[in-house]
Amino acid sequence: MILNLKDLQMEKHPKFKGVKIGFLVTKEKHPELSITVLEIDPGIEIPIHQHEKEVDSIFLLEGEGEVYLEDKWQKIKSGDVIVVSPGIRHGVKNTGSTKMRCYIVHAPALW
Repeated sequence: MILNLKDLQMEKHPKFKGVKIGFLVTKEKHPELSITVLEIDPGIEIPIHQHEKEVDSIFLLEGEGEVYLEDKWQKIKSGDVIVVSPGIRHGVKNTGSTKMRCYIVHAPALW
């Protein structure tokens, strides 16, 4: 399977205002992982949450912000990779002045 981010169709996130999501790989295509891209507007936060069985790998493609991990908010920037094990509380917020763009892999598939 070969995918190109230029072909990705972004849509409103079903839960979060100010966030768009694009689905590259869903559990219908590959049950072992899902791949999405999130675009988070400035000032928007994905609330602190946890996944019961999924590893959450977040690759920050553009922007800057903070990630909640290890019981504290930490600064992140373009090029950073965050790996969150199942059961670990985490969240992301865009503290910059431009959109934050994240490439996210969940394994097993979340979406």
